[in-house]
Amino acid sequence: MEILNPETDINNFFKEVKKAGERILLLDYDGTLAPFKKARNEAVPYEGVETILDEISEHESCRIILITGRWTKDLLKLLKLKRRPEIWGSHGWERLLPDGTYHVENIDKKFLEALTCAEDFLREEGLYRFCEMKPASIALHWRGLEKSETDDMIRKVKENWPLIPHHEELALLGFDGGIEIRVPGKNKGNAVDTILSESNKDCAVACLGDDITDEDAFRALGKRGLSVLVRGQNRATCADVWIKPPEELLCFLRDWMVACRDD
Repeated sequence: MEILNPETDINNFFKEVKKAGERILLLDYDGTLAPFKKARNEAVPYEGVETILDEISEHESCRIILITGRWTKDLLKLLKLKRRPEIWGSHGWERLLPDGTYHVENIDKKFLEALTCAEDFLREEGLYRFCEMKPASIALHWRGLEKSETDDMIRKVKENWPLIPHHEELALLGFDGGIEIRVPGKNKGNAVDTILSESNKDCAVACLGDDITDEDAFRALGKRGLSVLVRGQNRATCADVWIKPPEELLCFLRDWMVACRDD
């Protein structure tokens, strides 16, 4: 573990976790709990992750919440926990509660039409097989492809981008392994804001993520908790600490689990 924020005292943080009456563990999935895979349906968690999360979930004072760019229904096929966690999918557009209650935010009709137009051109350009369709976005994945193939995909997207209705209002954002066409209005930070608003001000919170999209969550958390960058290589981030998966990730989760045992 490397401390990135000089004001962070990791030992004191876990002491606060032990004393807290409410604890929240905010987790990204791809690149954080699970390694990236070319075949996204094969991206299962690192060995040992599910076991530790199952133990943590036994403590009623701790909420495990997934905040992911994935569609919630796709994540449920990969993360097999004894207790279903709360899941915020599609960068905060969806919310699935442990009891199965599901909510998706309303999307303006003009943006739904824009996504349909984008889907059409991706099909025409032969790129649809690389697409991940979600309620409020289309992610184009190029992990595992040759650079020439990736460059060709980017060129086709840029050429067609001006032809998409309301493209000037949409977001075209890069992520680790692809690019995403997203409806504006929601990000992982919005999910964190809502979660914190529903929680006690003195609750202990940690937020773990790897990608640029997780920076919105880190910023939203601010000084309310500990932001943890999880990736093999460090990068510019507003996170408080940096850990490498899977060993340091498992160590962090075990420390959290031990702190929860003091209920």
